[in-house]
Amino acid sequence: MLLMNVLPQMLFGGFSSSELMILLLIIVVLFGGKKIPELARGLGKGIREFNDAKDGIRNEIENGMKDKEKIQSSNTGNNA
Repeated sequence: MLLMNVLPQMLFGGFSSSELMILLLIIVVLFGGKKIPELARGLGKGIREFNDAKDGIRNEIENGMKDKEKIQSSNTGNNA
């Protein structure tokens, strides 16, 4: 039960709803209503590119390991 009370405070730093509303209002005033979707779009594009690069590296590593296993199995097959 205590864990349920602690987790929201850890996630939001103990902000109340009124503090969050003020923070959102400040963001809208600073960036303007038209800039916020552009910022969100740019953030989404950046996250997508990061994930694509991460998946590409993972695939290269997996393919390299498979190639290494094939080479090792063909070398042991030739020696026998």
